[in-house]
Amino acid sequence: MSRTLIIAAGISLLAGMSHAEELNLPGQISWSTYGVGSSGHSQAVAIGAALKNAYGTNLRMLAGKNDIARAVPLRQGKVDFAAAGIGGVYMAQEGVFAFSDENWGPQKVRVLLQNAGSKFGFALATTRDTCEKVGKPDCDGFTYGDLRGLEVSWVKGSPALNVATSALLAYGGLTWNDVTAVEFGGIADSYRALVDGTVDAAYSATTAGAAYEVEAGPRGLFWPTVDANNAEGMARLQEIAPYFAPMTATQGAGLSEENGLSTVGYPYPVLIAMDVQDEDLVYQQTRAMVETFDAYKDAAPAADGWSIEAQDMEWLVPFHAGAIRYFKEIGVWSDAAQAHNEKMIARQNTLSAAWKELKAESPEDWQSAWATKRREALVSGGFQPVF
Repeated sequence: MSRTLIIAAGISLLAGMSHAEELNLPGQISWSTYGVGSSGHSQAVAIGAALKNAYGTNLRMLAGKNDIARAVPLRQGKVDFAAAGIGGVYMAQEGVFAFSDENWGPQKVRVLLQNAGSKFGFALATTRDTCEKVGKPDCDGFTYGDLRGLEVSWVKGSPALNVATSALLAYGGLTWNDVTAVEFGGIADSYRALVDGTVDAAYSATTAGAAYEVEAGPRGLFWPTVDANNAEGMARLQEIAPYFAPMTATQGAGLSEENGLSTVGYPYPVLIAMDVQDEDLVYQQTRAMVETFDAYKDAAPAADGWSIEAQDMEWLVPFHAGAIRYFKEIGVWSDAAQAHNEKMIARQNTLSAAWKELKAESPEDWQSAWATKRREALVSGGFQPVF
């Protein structure tokens, strides 16, 4: 999807324009976040420190082990926002995987900002002693296909993590039937298992704190690569996870500008609210994060990806009206972005209406009925079903 051009005149407004209203964050705001040790949590800590220093606002963080654990307090209004991954944003909107449960359904989530411009990526972190297990002691030539028969993390209640793992396995020509899935209650537990040798591979951002821990530990860290020119492998990967795009990661454990990793990526985290969240609060939070960016961009791994220049204004999930209000104020919102946003809201409305219709029908086999109903509604509305 195209990224809205942010012209120099618009960016200069950040430094020089006088706003009609004073930025006035409340004394406390609350986010649900990934667990301690994740790059998402580290970034939230850095952002919280910047907000405290600039405005005296305390950022209360409620760490959740998985997508559902992070989504529950957001839906219940116990937190204002969620710094979520693709599962808690895109899959929540789509009503798939954990969100296809009869107690959930498609969620009307809205984006404030995305960490979309950093140079970190995602991969299955493995170890150098795993390479030795398969007869490649220096990890030379080790590929995703070499995970056959080995132990791979499965995080309960986190479809984003497990679908991403499925996609990377598929790139290597594997399925979960070809590996041994080891189940964990949260991503932090899966990281610890990689450190202590319980598993051979675990899905991770290259900047996750645990990746550095593995790198420094006795097992050593190794990242298998994804070759964008491997057409068959990429087709298998994107059939499962269409939001993945090939990229070169230069931020993260063992990586640098000189030693990049060919892998895949997508925005992470994405700061979201429910559609009913107060527009003024969303405006204040969005504006505060943009205006304090210099204070936190270097304070946590990959935090520089939150820049206003990096925002994809025509993304898979619509932006909140409060964020759009700020984008218009600084001159970075276009007619094309508005039209796209309205289309994404229409998609959400289509999914919500289909869900309500099916609830009224009370089918015996909910999962099967929803899969059919969802697909029919999206196709009828002119939307791609995706899943």
